[in-house]
Amino acid sequence: MYCFMDWVQNWIYTTNHKRIGILYILFGVINGIIAIFLSMLMRMELAFPGNQILFGEYQFYNMITTVHGVLMLFVVVLPILFGGFGNYFVPLLIGAPDMSFPRLNNFSFWISPVAVLLAVFSTLSEGGPGTGWTIYPPLSTNKAHSGASVDFLIFSFHLAGISSILASLNFICTVFYYKNESFFNKDIPLFVWGIITTSFMLILALPVLAAAITLLLFDRNFNTSFFDPVGGGDIVLFQHLFWFFGHPEVYILILPGFGLISHVISTFSKKRVFGYVPMIAAMLMIGLIGFIVWAHHMYTSGIDTSTKAYFTAATMVIAIPTGIKVFNWLATMWGGSIWMYTPMYFACGFIILFTMGGVTGIVLSNAGVDMSLHDTYYVVAHFHYVLSMGAVFAIYSGFYYWWGKMTGYHYSETLGQTHFWLTFIGVNLTFFPMHFLGASGMPRRIPDYPDMYQKWNTLISLGAFLSLFSLCFFFYTFYKSLVDQVKCSRNPWVFFHYDQLLDQSLRTISFVENVIHNHRYENVYFNNNNFLKKSYLVYGVTTNRYNLSPECVRTSTLEWTLTSPPFLHTFIVPPKVITTSNHFFNYRWNVLVNDMIVDKYKPLFISKIFTKRHNASVIYFAVNST
Repeated sequence: MYCFMDWVQNWIYTTNHKRIGILYILFGVINGIIAIFLSMLMRMELAFPGNQILFGEYQFYNMITTVHGVLMLFVVVLPILFGGFGNYFVPLLIGAPDMSFPRLNNFSFWISPVAVLLAVFSTLSEGGPGTGWTIYPPLSTNKAHSGASVDFLIFSFHLAGISSILASLNFICTVFYYKNESFFNKDIPLFVWGIITTSFMLILALPVLAAAITLLLFDRNFNTSFFDPVGGGDIVLFQHLFWFFGHPEVYILILPGFGLISHVISTFSKKRVFGYVPMIAAMLMIGLIGFIVWAHHMYTSGIDTSTKAYFTAATMVIAIPTGIKVFNWLATMWGGSIWMYTPMYFACGFIILFTMGGVTGIVLSNAGVDMSLHDTYYVVAHFHYVLSMGAVFAIYSGFYYWWGKMTGYHYSETLGQTHFWLTFIGVNLTFFPMHFLGASGMPRRIPDYPDMYQKWNTLISLGAFLSLFSLCFFFYTFYKSLVDQVKCSRNPWVFFHYDQLLDQSLRTISFVENVIHNHRYENVYFNNNNFLKKSYLVYGVTTNRYNLSPECVRTSTLEWTLTSPPFLHTFIVPPKVITTSNHFFNYRWNVLVNDMIVDKYKPLFISKIFTKRHNASVIYFAVNST
């Protein structure tokens, strides 16, 4: 009983941002398993023409497509990238002790399972919602769905939106009020910028969705006619309101992935991100322009030609900041010392596949072309390349990159790279042939099709089963990591060649000897004979816990210095290092003295040296930190 109560206290009532982040990740993974199971039902039905497994129950097929889309867009990608990695790592990246509103953080998470529960209830009411995830009227009105299924789905959207808005407010307050004093805004890590931009977009977009579905709820239950032309309503108004949220939602899902990929590419190229400030500006421009291109989803709804011309041009403009990010990632890798580990494989795969999705997006931005392709599988291929292969590859990269940080154990590199190739081949077999189906005119959201489309559909279904196998392999990889329990160093992603290691050691010896000699610290213990061996250990194996390359000094973070995994509450676990003045002294001094001077002398040693430099605050070193 006591063990159960301890578990409840530690996980149900927790206000620890790390534990809440883990809960978000587990929540997203469970929902992802359900959504992938539904997609496999679709692919089994579509593997061959005619009835396969649904036996003519086409309303059930429509329900599957609806719930698959709703889960993937609202409670899979967003909880993992935004809620999970965001909660766990934003405070670490900015040096904050926790989120600014820890109890609100807990509350915003526990709303989400209730939202999913309501979505499950909707599937049990009169055949479930067969509206598609866009819930367009008149398909979502009483004439087509007279039961409570759509009402449950609307309430589910409301709760998921409340959860996201509360989390967004928490992130914004945390970043701007809790960040390390040494960070100017331009020095905030790119993943944190992705979370900030996403938070503002959610706060601006979700109320519009809430308005649209509330009006729909009134039409269904209170005899209003907001979207009913018979009563003077406008059926296209719902599309405008929905897509004013729906298009920014795409960037809401992908922007945290942009920031995460920037971290991975910088780490494994051993270079600071090329064009750091332009990368921040590109994120902000993507967030801004994302709100003014919504009607490119509505070219077939009857909008006039001038409006189509504007939205075609605006949609092409959004490719500019996206292209800046892609080319800056490539420029970061260019000339870098690239180390190809599993996170880097997924980051490179992300760039390739997301670029492919972006190119097809430019094709669809043209109103004349989209009139032919809009309701075909070409659109399905496009948004799955952006999300199923863009956002999901970013999630995989983040799992492998931060797995050791979150658990303290390392994964098998062989299994990780095997998982990458299985996934890369599987998803391309699944979604690339959809371009051919769409160009041939195969409509989407249909459970049956003419025999002429059978060849590609069979190949797509085979690719889907390979993708499912790769997902099972992913779970096995991390299960084996938890079973084998290979200990992970504080930062496993530091790579030195032998000559770099020796040069770093010799320069470190010279530096520390010079500091001790000039400042006459007689009580500081230092042994030259043991120093070289220790420097090999510190810089070669356990880690250089900070990136010492000069170009990284200005953008250093506390990501790999604070304690993990979350066995204790964040406020109890002391930070390894908190610096408040990176701009006024060489960051390397901090690192070297922290590694080379005996613990009990660190506070005295550091405070006397660095407070002599103007505008430099005292640095606190936690003596007993783990």
